[in-house]
Amino acid sequence: RSYGVQIQQNLFNGFRTRNSVRQSESQIFQAREQLRLIEQNVLARGATAYMDVLRDTAILNLRRNNITVLQQQLQQTRDRFQVGEVTRTDVAQAESALASGQSLALNAQSTLESSLATYQQIIGVRPKRLAPARPVTGPLPKSSKSSIALALRVHPAVVAALHNADALQLAVKVAEGALYPSVNVTGSVQKSYDSSNVPGARALQSSIIAQLNVPLYDGGASYAGIRQAKEQYGQARLQVDVQRASVGAAAVSAWGIWRQSQLVITAQQAAVRAAEIALNGVREEAKVGQRTTLDVLNAQFALLNARVQLVTAQRDRVVASYNLLAATGKLSAGTLRLKVRPYDPRVHFNQVRHKYW
Repeated sequence: RSYGVQIQQNLFNGFRTRNSVRQSESQIFQAREQLRLIEQNVLARGATAYMDVLRDTAILNLRRNNITVLQQQLQQTRDRFQVGEVTRTDVAQAESALASGQSLALNAQSTLESSLATYQQIIGVRPKRLAPARPVTGPLPKSSKSSIALALRVHPAVVAALHNADALQLAVKVAEGALYPSVNVTGSVQKSYDSSNVPGARALQSSIIAQLNVPLYDGGASYAGIRQAKEQYGQARLQVDVQRASVGAAAVSAWGIWRQSQLVITAQQAAVRAAEIALNGVREEAKVGQRTTLDVLNAQFALLNARVQLVTAQRDRVVASYNLLAATGKLSAGTLRLKVRPYDPRVHFNQVRHKYW
């Protein structure tokens, strides 16, 4: 009869444990940046879906109002045809314009339904009484160069690529640890009863053994693993350059679209005012026979298109501000000051970092 305990402790393994822990920490930091990137994408998609619903609702209202105007125009044309002021051709033109307007309204209704479905998919609920939105202007960079510099410094895609390169660099050191010797210490204690078949005899044995293992030859497996880790590390460094180039290009594009969006709105507002004046003039000239029904319909159609393009430009400006914020890596719930409880991944990390069981 005997019982005992044996404890084995590694003293040195070529720094593989330390480098593995550091590698895991780099992977954690990389995952945090990937979480930030997902947060950015969700917020950008949410802002786009919100503005798409507002835009498509406004366009549908414009299309429906246009149908009302075209119905009135058709009735007026028929009345004038009855008294011989216009021909049957004018009536047909008014009827064609009304049918086209109804078709465009149905298309606008279909587009709105699609936007509503996308909104519910991203936000989680159906939209109800959406308030007009304004572009995010405060945290936006002031120039194209500053947007590039900011994106290269804080964009989660770039930072995640850097942490991935760090993790793979440490993977090289972990693989190199296989070439180092290892030192282990084994301690054991054992107590025996009735030892050597002698009744009542007891024996207590204890030992401490230090063991040094030196790798001499493993068929080249360790060196192959090191070469593989180095190739993967080189690939990760190239991926950092790819991410920087991609993020920089996206920042320049987003900045250009943002700056252009304000100019487009100004131009569309001028186009709407000019189209309104032109429509009023054509209607007055048509009353005295200087304009045809087709001229009135064309002017009405031009005004409608100008208003639709203005609504689209207003939507594009708001979306462009969010896209620029995302392109620079600053789009987050904290930046937007959303009334939500922020998730801090450091809490769980600090709770389990030094736990061994």
